[in-house]
Amino acid sequence: MNKIISAITSGAHGRVAVVDIGSNSVRLVVYDAPTRLPIPMYNEKAQCALGRGLGATGKLNPQGVECALKSVKRFAGLASAMGVETLELVATAAVRDAKDGPDFVGQIKNEIDADILVLSGEDEAKYAALGLLMGVPHADGVIGDLGGGSLDLVGLDNGTFTHSATFPFGHILLSEAAEGNPETARDMVAKAMGKLKWLKGVKGKTLYAAGGSWRALARILIDQTSHPLHVVDNFTIDAEDALKILHLISGAGRHSLDLIPGVPKKRIDTLPFAAAALEGMLTVSRASRLQFSGFGMREGVLLESLPDELRHQDPLLSACKTMSERTGRFSVKGREMLEWMVPLYPDESAEEHRLRYAACLLSDIGWNEHPDYRAEHSFIRVLRVPFAGLTHAERALLASTVYVRQNGDLGDPVTRPIMGLLDVGQLSWIKVTGLALRLAHTISGSAPGVLTKTQLVVNKEKLLLCVADEDKDALVSEAVTRRIKTLGRALGLKGRVD
Repeated sequence: MNKIISAITSGAHGRVAVVDIGSNSVRLVVYDAPTRLPIPMYNEKAQCALGRGLGATGKLNPQGVECALKSVKRFAGLASAMGVETLELVATAAVRDAKDGPDFVGQIKNEIDADILVLSGEDEAKYAALGLLMGVPHADGVIGDLGGGSLDLVGLDNGTFTHSATFPFGHILLSEAAEGNPETARDMVAKAMGKLKWLKGVKGKTLYAAGGSWRALARILIDQTSHPLHVVDNFTIDAEDALKILHLISGAGRHSLDLIPGVPKKRIDTLPFAAAALEGMLTVSRASRLQFSGFGMREGVLLESLPDELRHQDPLLSACKTMSERTGRFSVKGREMLEWMVPLYPDESAEEHRLRYAACLLSDIGWNEHPDYRAEHSFIRVLRVPFAGLTHAERALLASTVYVRQNGDLGDPVTRPIMGLLDVGQLSWIKVTGLALRLAHTISGSAPGVLTKTQLVVNKEKLLLCVADEDKDALVSEAVTRRIKTLGRALGLKGRVD
């Protein structure tokens, strides 16, 4: 990734792109060269199945080679049209293991005059783990990354890498090795995993699942458990509950899978084997939870390429800052509101502080929506932002807070489906934070540098908005007076302008 490393570390503002040539698919992802962290701008894949038949022939699938060459040429042309300054090509298990892999690499070079970096299995595993750590920096357990040609594992101890292993159990190769029998596939995976002594240390911890086929399984699990949020990243389910559904999927025939909404048609043949592999891993590791990652090898490669000052930033706050800068108007700064609200949170934890900062940064996200739909659209947008570093409960909390800020009521039908993700105690925090943000934007007109002319003071049974006499005509209105009273009531205090 030397060209991407150069583009990012030099502070270039152009776009960078990765073409990931996998055993099952070939994918283009275009990133905006970061000021903080990479932001995906475009994502397209072609299902080429390069690794189909590799176990039997030792060579790449001829039809897959034709599809991959055509796709890479298209992706290179798209990248050029999009103004991409740095294009990098990465190949994984199929190209690495095939006898004719070097010939394929040579064909690509001749077609588009670009080199391909062929990753080792250990590199694949490491980069997938780094991608996971973008959103779960203290991950504890094991991550499994299932591709078409390999299953790569990395042990994680509170965010630190421990052991790693690679097996030829990608969903394509596994289906072929098991001769089309998912039960055989499950036994093969369990037997191989049983030899990893370090995997027993995962008992009671979390199995993190990455890779396209396992993300497809996550969508089925979300539907089957009636989970209220259809976001794969950080979707978590108890291992026992997951095993029951995975067992049904691994034993289902093509016709049954075809009836499940949202299952990609090109994954139906190998999906039972992806489920069998996950069953085998859960059974042997005895993990208590299964958590899916929306980030993987590509993000891991880019994350490792970043300078330390960018790499170690909080991914959630970094993304929120970028969104605030790009979608805001003349918006009051997030930190300005964050500090202004401090008197309302005397016993705030570090995690609450982080989420409150994120809420401040996202609080004006719907400014250009129609007023009748501003609250609802802001709620949905925050609930589904493609950011790392957010659990589903945190998504629900932030979205609800922004909904209240935009004059929404927590009792409205739009918020009801996600209320189950929140603790009852969080509802007060959501209401107070949303009302405080509403007041902040009313006082300032969403312009920077105005809030600092006022101060919130909690005094016995009162919430005071303190404004110097010479500033009251400019800063205090009927709306401001009404909203300090509303905020006070949410705190059990009498709110007034002082």
